[in-house]
Amino acid sequence: MQFTSIKETCLYVSNLKRTKEFYLDALGFELISYVKDRHIFFRVGPSILMCFLSRKTRKPEDTVPPHYGYGKLHLAFECLSEEYEAWKTKLENAELEIAGEQVREENGRRSFYFRDPDGHLLEVVEEGAWD
Repeated sequence: MQFTSIKETCLYVSNLKRTKEFYLDALGFELISYVKDRHIFFRVGPSILMCFLSRKTRKPEDTVPPHYGYGKLHLAFECLSEEYEAWKTKLENAELEIAGEQVREENGRRSFYFRDPDGHLLEVVEEGAWD
C-alpha cells in the first residue's frame, strides 16, 4: 500500500476576511468552503488549502477531534515552468514582496518566497523541483 498525495494542507490564521482576500484575489484560488468565524477552504490543483481560526478548532466538533495550531508555517505551490515568471510578476503587481529566490543546484529548477498576511512563508516552485 502507498499514499498517492498530501490532499489537505492546513494553516491557522487570525482574520478570515483578510485570508479570503489574499488567497482568492491575490492568488486566484478557488473558494470551496467558507464558514464565518471558523474556516475557509480553497482548491489548489488537486489539493485543498484549509485555513482555520485556531481558537475555533480547539474543541472537538461532532466526530472531528481538535486540531488547532499556531505559529508561522511554510508551504510551496508548484507551477508550470512556463508560468513561473508570470506568477512572480502577478505577485509583484499585487504589491507582495518577493522575500527570496533560489535555483536548485541538482536540477536548475527555480523557486521564490513571499509571505501571506499572517506571516506564513509561501513558496512558488517550478514543476520538477523535487524530481
